[in-house]
Amino acid sequence: MHDIDTTRYLDQLYPYAMVLARNPAEAEDLVQETYVRALKSMGSLREDSNVKSWLFTILRNIWLNQLRRRRAGPEIAEMDSNENVANLAVDTRQDPHALYVSKVEREQVREAIEQLPLEFREIILLREYEELSYQEIATLLQCPMGTVMSRLARARSRLRDLLPAILKAPPSPSRDAAGDEGTGG
Repeated sequence: MHDIDTTRYLDQLYPYAMVLARNPAEAEDLVQETYVRALKSMGSLREDSNVKSWLFTILRNIWLNQLRRRRAGPEIAEMDSNENVANLAVDTRQDPHALYVSKVEREQVREAIEQLPLEFREIILLREYEELSYQEIATLLQCPMGTVMSRLARARSRLRDLLPAILKAPPSPSRDAAGDEGTGG
């Protein structure tokens, strides 16, 4: 049995589970089941294995199996946007207005990501938030690396279309008075 601390990936698995399940209770169940299966299979894990990628693969496979069993339609329950607010660390050195703007921008990005189809939500999370390599994502999603790169490019393009102009310009009290000069590109 390997002496590997898989618990350090717990905080990274939950957001991915939320992207897939879009329900806090189901996401917690997915992470818990992932750890149960990982602990059972730890002995078969090779020394040179990428534990993080392995755990993400287990989680995704569990979710796919549950989805198949339920024969759910394409729409899955909406995520409660206020679930993660309590987990945000507050930097008291920053200006309260800057903190507010940052919170609003994070919320807008989250909402834009929520509007993406699952294959785009999933790929954005894995690359931009979990910082998996293209190869790790390809292995996890069981697709060629070119497909990963193509999906990621399309997902980023969709996000750019979905995100409001406020993210492209610094916030100001009278946005309407400012011109649209800096939007080339």
